[in-house]
Amino acid sequence: MTALAAFADIHPPVAAALAEGRPVVALESTILTHGMPWPDNEAMAEAVEALIVAEGAVPATIAVVDGRLKIGLPGDQRRRLARAGAAMKLSRADLAFAIAEGRSGGTTVAATMIAAATAGIAVFATGGIGGVHRGAETSFDVSADLDELARSPVVVVSAGAKAILDIGKTLEVLETRGVPVVGYGTDTMPAFWSRRSPFAAPLRLDTPEAVARFQATRRALGLAGGMLVANPVPEADEIPAATIDRHIAAAQAEAERRGVGGKALTPFLLERIVALTDGASLATNIALVKNNARLAAAIARAIAAATDGGPA
Repeated sequence: MTALAAFADIHPPVAAALAEGRPVVALESTILTHGMPWPDNEAMAEAVEALIVAEGAVPATIAVVDGRLKIGLPGDQRRRLARAGAAMKLSRADLAFAIAEGRSGGTTVAATMIAAATAGIAVFATGGIGGVHRGAETSFDVSADLDELARSPVVVVSAGAKAILDIGKTLEVLETRGVPVVGYGTDTMPAFWSRRSPFAAPLRLDTPEAVARFQATRRALGLAGGMLVANPVPEADEIPAATIDRHIAAAQAEAERRGVGGKALTPFLLERIVALTDGASLATNIALVKNNARLAAAIARAIAAATDGGPA
């Protein structure tokens, strides 16, 4: 680990798994602090951690609590963070600030990748990554998640980019940054709440073992950074694209009227869409996070097996 280790606490079950070469799956914490309302956020986080354990891996929820970077959260700290209304939303730019100032915050995809890579965690499950916001040609609102995917050697399993974003421009930026985008079992990019977007998946793989081989080959070739595995939400849980697009447009129009932007924009849009869909988007969000956690655990097992000399 780097000098960042001086500011980090690794939860004992996570530390033991890493020392023994067992599979570990990182989890972000902005879904606790900014992505879902209480008590759905805590119930979802607890269920996802239990699911990862049932799938043969060790969960490592990452957050900053009172200035300490936590790699794996005990239940009491997770519950406290889920109820903390004043928690920061932490990315690469302000992760060190929160640590230096003794603050608490949820880690975005970017900050979670930094911590996971520091600890030696190879796989990370999330809902959807950040990306290029609609209208970014004038607002320049592009998530730091995209640059982090080009930097940190972590396999990120998500349901694609959040559908509130410009998925086409997000794919273009990822290509420019040299980030592989893999459709898992699909030739079409998923769109978070929906299984299909208008865009083709640049690459396709159909098994966890194939994903593990791909990332191992990239590292052997000295190619920096991670990869995005785009995993469609289960068909039974999806919201059709035409339906969700209407709600996204309404939420964005409201954000513009209120002058909401920057880090506040994504949480605002997600909250408004929950209201506009009478909670359906929240149910789909929970389903896709669980689906991604299952796949991430399978990929982590495949990576661990290959590292041990077993079949990849």
